[in-house]
Amino acid sequence: MTYGIVIVSHVPEIAAGVKRLLDQVAADVSITVAGGTDDNEVGTSFNKIQTAFDNNEADELLAFYDLGSAKMNLNMVMEFSDKIVHLYDTALVESAYTAASLVAADVKLASIEKQLDELKIK
Repeated sequence: MTYGIVIVSHVPEIAAGVKRLLDQVAADVSITVAGGTDDNEVGTSFNKIQTAFDNNEADELLAFYDLGSAKMNLNMVMEFSDKIVHLYDTALVESAYTAASLVAADVKLASIEKQLDELKIK
C-alpha cells in the first residue's frame, strides 16, 4: 500500500462521516480516523490520533484535520511516529476526498499535492 489517509475531527461523527464518504471512492485505501476526545466529547485526543496512525496499514500517511487544535495534536503525534506523515492545511472534506480518490487511482504524491494546493485555507 502506497499511502493511507488519516482524518482528525473535533466531532466523532464528522470523522466517521468523512471516512464513510471516502470509502465510496477509495475502498482499497487504508483510511483511519480520530474523532473527539477520549470521552467522545468535542475536541481532539493525542491517543486517538496515535491509534489512527498505528492502525493505518500504510507506511506513509496523508493527514487532514478540521480545526487548529487538531493540527497541534497531529504535530505532537507526528513527532513520535515512525511513519512519514504529510499534513495538509486544507478544507477537510474536499481535500480528503480529492486525496483519497487520487491515491486510489495510484496518482503520484506531487500531483496530489498540486491539486490540494487549490484547497488550502488562507
